Amino acid sequence: VQLQAFGGGLVQAGGSLRLSCAASGSGASRNGRAWYRQAPGKQREWVATLLIGGARNYADSVKGRFAISRDNGNNTVYLQMNSLIPEDTGVYYCKTWIGNTNYWGQGTLVTVSS
Repeated sequence: VQLQAFGGGLVQAGGSLRLSCAASGSGASRNGRAWYRQAPGKQREWVATLLIGGARNYADSVKGRFAISRDNGNNTVYLQMNSLIPEDTGVYYCKTWIGNTNYWGQGTLVTVSS
């Protein structure tokens, strides 16, 4: 399984970005997907999960501002980020899993200026 995340960039506080996570490889379409982020000098933290059955979960810090969705046609998961704040700055990673094995994308940088 290979994941490729893209869509990051520089945005002003209050703005929006949409991240994409494209997957390829055997089994990539049959599992959920999650987004994590890592701010400078901090540990990676979970942001949102979309399970294969459609259930969505969000970290409290992004609830109501971020939305995770999936396009099954192109096996891509999106993270729509609205009302961005400087604390959302970081490298965003997508992840999927098969059994007990996690697969990570390379990360895309989001910078929110105040």
